[in-house]
Amino acid sequence: MPPKKQQQTEVRVQWGRPGNNLKTGIVGMPNVGKSTFFRAITKSVLGNPANYPYATIEPEEAKVAVPDDRFNWLCETYKPKSKIPAFLTVFDIAGLTKGASTGAGLGNAFLSHVRAVDAIYQVVRAFDDAEIVHVEGDVDPIRDLTIIRDELLIKDAEFVEKHLEGLRKITSRGANTLEMKAKKEEQAIVERVYEFLTVTKQPIRKGEWSNREVELINTLYLLTAKPVIYLVNMSERDFVRQKNKYLPKIKAWIDEYSPGDAFIPMSVSFEERLTAMNEDEIAEECKRLQTKSMLPKIIITGYTALNLINYFTCGEDEVRSWTIRKGTKAPQAAGVIHTDFEKAFICGEIMHYQDLVDHKTENACRAAGKYMTKGKEYLMESGDIAHWKAGRR
Repeated sequence: MPPKKQQQTEVRVQWGRPGNNLKTGIVGMPNVGKSTFFRAITKSVLGNPANYPYATIEPEEAKVAVPDDRFNWLCETYKPKSKIPAFLTVFDIAGLTKGASTGAGLGNAFLSHVRAVDAIYQVVRAFDDAEIVHVEGDVDPIRDLTIIRDELLIKDAEFVEKHLEGLRKITSRGANTLEMKAKKEEQAIVERVYEFLTVTKQPIRKGEWSNREVELINTLYLLTAKPVIYLVNMSERDFVRQKNKYLPKIKAWIDEYSPGDAFIPMSVSFEERLTAMNEDEIAEECKRLQTKSMLPKIIITGYTALNLINYFTCGEDEVRSWTIRKGTKAPQAAGVIHTDFEKAFICGEIMHYQDLVDHKTENACRAAGKYMTKGKEYLMESGDIAHWKAGRR
């Protein structure tokens, strides 16, 4: 009997915009520590960490280097003249208040800024401080989480409803063409999306969707389709001792309403204090308090939530980390460096980071058969070290 054909696993369509230039926005109620966190994570003086609502109006933008021990090792090994790590783009967005979906506060502007990013760092206030006002009058993380969830759901439902009305006007004409058939298929998917938002009342990213449905949902740029990383902002004292009265309730809320999403306790005031120190002072202070900065974990989690990975190009002149999406093929990865590399792609000479660590040198990797030629169908892996070959155009 002929051998059975191996069943190929269907590649899941990823949420969000295509491409590698993806952005993360810092979201939360007013006065929860967003702008101070933005300054700490970007090591900049951008943002406006003032003690009143809507201190931030227009979003600030900065790039954050992604921590990567592999990149550091490659720089030590090649000793290049130039070192360029991978970066994550972060936006500081104005605070959201109850009623934002109907335009309250900076509602419409806020929601358009959230729509423009690809993932969300949601800062949740879990510290009491009478000197820092709360727009709702008191500190209640569960109420704040619920307000933001509801406002994003309401806005998504309104947007989808309008889109659905437009589709129904088109499909009601009754023409039996291929274009009309496609519109009716789109309408059926959008109706399911609307029902999920208004009946199930869960973020779109938590539904079970087919590849075709995800492809269509991606064109709607829905707020609740974006991955969320919850950052619980505690006082420095609570962070150091890892005890906070709000933490169990916040964890329970996330497990119920946003299961599977990342949840990172941290202290903005502690991170802000560390920014005034040099590396040796930071290490000494963290050792004294028996704790560590959470910023590296937060950055890496944000990068991973966007399905981003990185590969390297290495040499005496430069070691550089290039950001691509998971599932990127070799020609498109080469195109991140220059579009001509993709258009005139011949092949890639690729070795993996761990193989270089194990064999010490590129020549040793070649001798061991670990430096391989890869063609157009090769799917890049995180940690690949690539040398591209392209023809003339």
